[in-house]
Amino acid sequence: MVNDPAPRPGDDDNDPSGEPQNPFKGTPFEQLFSAFGGAGAGGAGGGAGIPGFGAFGTPGAGGMPDLSALLGQMQQLLQPHDGAVNWNLAQDLARRGVADSPDPSVGAAETARIADALQLADVWLDAVTDLPSGVTSAAGWSRAEWIEQTLPVWKKLVEPVAEHVVAAMGNALPAEAKAMAGPLIGLLGQAGSAMFGSQVGQALAGLAAEVLSSSDIGLPLAPVGKAALLPTNITAFADGLDVPADDVRLYLAIREAAHQRLFAHVPWLNAHLLAAVEDFGRGTTIDVAGMESKMSGLDPTNPAAIQEALAGGLFEPEKTPTQQAALVRLETILALVEGWVDEVVSQATVDRMPNAAKLQEIVRRRRAAGGPAEDAFAALVGLEMRPRRLRDAATLWGSLRSRRGAEARDAIWAHPDLLPTASDLDDPLGFGENPELEEAANSFDDDFDAALAELLDEEGGRGKRDDTDGTDGTDGSGGADGSGEDPGPGDAPRPA
Repeated sequence: MVNDPAPRPGDDDNDPSGEPQNPFKGTPFEQLFSAFGGAGAGGAGGGAGIPGFGAFGTPGAGGMPDLSALLGQMQQLLQPHDGAVNWNLAQDLARRGVADSPDPSVGAAETARIADALQLADVWLDAVTDLPSGVTSAAGWSRAEWIEQTLPVWKKLVEPVAEHVVAAMGNALPAEAKAMAGPLIGLLGQAGSAMFGSQVGQALAGLAAEVLSSSDIGLPLAPVGKAALLPTNITAFADGLDVPADDVRLYLAIREAAHQRLFAHVPWLNAHLLAAVEDFGRGTTIDVAGMESKMSGLDPTNPAAIQEALAGGLFEPEKTPTQQAALVRLETILALVEGWVDEVVSQATVDRMPNAAKLQEIVRRRRAAGGPAEDAFAALVGLEMRPRRLRDAATLWGSLRSRRGAEARDAIWAHPDLLPTASDLDDPLGFGENPELEEAANSFDDDFDAALAELLDEEGGRGKRDDTDGTDGTDGSGGADGSGEDPGPGDAPRPA
């Protein structure tokens, strides 16, 4: 720990004007540290720009904090952590955020109602899709439980972007400033991680107050096979809809069960989504001039203004052409996931739930528009987890089903190369009508059938030879049990 005080006017290391040298002069960090140095403490004494942090050092000459005091306070306040985000801070702030409003644990009776709704949902979905159930357990979550259960996936989503943002913050310093700042440089990355952790914590607290289920934002956030609803948020969502609470719960359970089927039985989907996020994170750069402009306009005595700047995307990365392409891929796959869910849920409820059409439209608008928490998350990492083209995707899946059947619709998920692209969503009714695609699909089917027939012929020939010489242990009548017919693929062997 450095105990030597920062240079004072009159010291040998000062410039001729007698003012202490400022290693951050002319960089965004000059305003950044000045603002945090002038803000009030985050405890009982007032609100700091970053919740949970006090003032970063006592302001010295020129509005700069005392670097020695700054180092001491940062070493005390910034807890050790791994990665580009201080997840301990993020988790603590998120939990404190949801504690500001009632967040009761879900009782056994409500959990049982959720389990019943999910069980009925799977029965209805069995009639409209060949993808089997992906639900192995059902749960009712409080907002705090949503944070705890989904945090591991958020780490995977945020870290690729955060590590580039934090690195870009450090790279924004000129070489001279890095050399003069000395030991402070080692803490800049940790300070950036803490700032990012603060924003993530606030964003997750906001999302926890809005989400209705574990898959509500179109990503597999829950542990594999666990379907979960948030009754407190569902009650707030249903208020004023003029729809029975049981119908709202059941409809959301059907959507949750449909998501679970897709995530459980399309093995490449999770990795595909995370890869799109990672591609977005690569090459992240910071608009240094823009950040400096934002910070220079802040009033150091106004903690609320600092907080607003952080929440408004102070460190939002610039989007490069590569990142724009990755963002289009991510938005397209999110739209396809939500569109497929919308389509199969519509088919499952069309003759069973009179309020389904009304709830479908409400959910569509809600997902397409997003909410304040989604806006905060988008400002944080530059990613918008909303399917803007949900209606186009739902139309595409519905058109494919009406022309070729549900089996052909679901078969598209067999491989990522078969998925519709953003350009396909421009003409959702025409997807699959391309003669070349039709010919390729037919050729594939013919080749597959021919290979399967050849394999069966070979197996049949070996079976006949075995029957002739009696080496298969049967009586030669052709069946495994001597009855003349083989058991079906799902049948247990018959007793001899």
